[in-house]
Amino acid sequence: MLHKFSMNGINILMDVLSGAVHAVDDVVYDIADLYPETDANGLCEKFADKYSAEQIKEAVDELEELKAAGMLYTEDEYEQVLEQIKNRAPVIKALCLHVAHDCNLKCRYCFAEEGEYHGKRSLMSTEVGKKAIDFIIANSGNRRNLEVDFFGGEPLMNFEVVKDIVEYGREQEKLHNKNFRFTITTNGILLDDDKQKYINENMHNVVLSMDGRKEINDLMRPRAGGLGSYDAVVPKFQKLAESRNQTDYYLRGTFTHHNLDFSKDVLHVADDLGFKQVSVEPVVAEATEDYAIREEDLETIFDEYERLAQELYIRHKTGEKDFNFFHFMVDLTGGPCVAKRLSGCGSGTEYLAVTPEGDLYPCHQFVGQEEFKIGTVFDGIQNTKLREEFANCNVYTKPECKKCWAKFYCSGGCMANANNYGGSIMSTYDIGCKLQRKRIECAIMIKAKLMLDDMD
Repeated sequence: MLHKFSMNGINILMDVLSGAVHAVDDVVYDIADLYPETDANGLCEKFADKYSAEQIKEAVDELEELKAAGMLYTEDEYEQVLEQIKNRAPVIKALCLHVAHDCNLKCRYCFAEEGEYHGKRSLMSTEVGKKAIDFIIANSGNRRNLEVDFFGGEPLMNFEVVKDIVEYGREQEKLHNKNFRFTITTNGILLDDDKQKYINENMHNVVLSMDGRKEINDLMRPRAGGLGSYDAVVPKFQKLAESRNQTDYYLRGTFTHHNLDFSKDVLHVADDLGFKQVSVEPVVAEATEDYAIREEDLETIFDEYERLAQELYIRHKTGEKDFNFFHFMVDLTGGPCVAKRLSGCGSGTEYLAVTPEGDLYPCHQFVGQEEFKIGTVFDGIQNTKLREEFANCNVYTKPECKKCWAKFYCSGGCMANANNYGGSIMSTYDIGCKLQRKRIECAIMIKAKLMLDDMD
């Protein structure tokens, strides 16, 4: 399977199965997807008005060399390992702890309904948090490094319990030869110097939620009384980012139909506010919402991604005003293991979410949907059939993914979005897929063009 595209002055040819990426001239680019089904003579005839026979034959020779080297027209070797991946003993590597089903913002696009998750406002107890730590240790097998994310709602609304859980985790990791890496996501309203100090001492990573320009952020992320949150959180976030030396955090925003010029929001937080780790993602919402991304918005968004990619390429090349944009980061020399490429985030199998009451769900976006309750931290996994369904969800069992060139980059995409907007975890979220493919192309372009620059 091949995929090809042109962007920013270069032609990219991808061999999907091997992961090889090639920057090629126009001749190779034009004939690559027709060869070898069409031989050199046939290609010469087809492109007689554009290229000479000598040019065609040189291009064919180049394609043959790449094929012989296992970097083009490769055979699928992944599907055969599916069974052994599916039959592995279940190992839980990460938990998302919903320490607060409550929030002090009223974000318009929030899937958690102001933190309530289709239920009532509640806070996790220390007892439930400790049981969650016990649960992941007991179900992690020989895995040493374990991830625990503090989430909500707004986890700073239950910060004393967060600290209790971290303390208990540190005690237990010594007893069981485990290593916990804690992460916290916050909207910043309750952030202060004491909390910042604790976070810096105990959290491996921090996610800071903010959308960009003041008018955009305050439109979508107001407080309960309608007042915007931008002015309250920006100085706190800047201080925290600097205190972490601009690493081990990222500022995460959401763009909507109301700011299709979202590159301005990315550059605002990078240039005007000084953040070096930035993520701004498309909203996922019902089509009836005024802020939802629509099919007719896609071309505008594609152009915006390309403009941003060109800007990031220049900055990476020169080092001037450089920053990392999460969605344009790609590894062309290594990347995830085979299991991760096939099955993605591990939702429902390796990764689970824990409610304040101790209920287990496949991930944070399934919380509150009772049909997806998979067990509790007190009694363990009870719905093994559901776990098996998630374990069987991969890029080969999802029909749309199997034929997609980007499947080994997105690994099947978000199962929650697929279920919510496609009707099943085996389906896809079409708009999300189209945007993801564009982001991957942009990321590959940046990396390829920088590598070419290094060769010159």
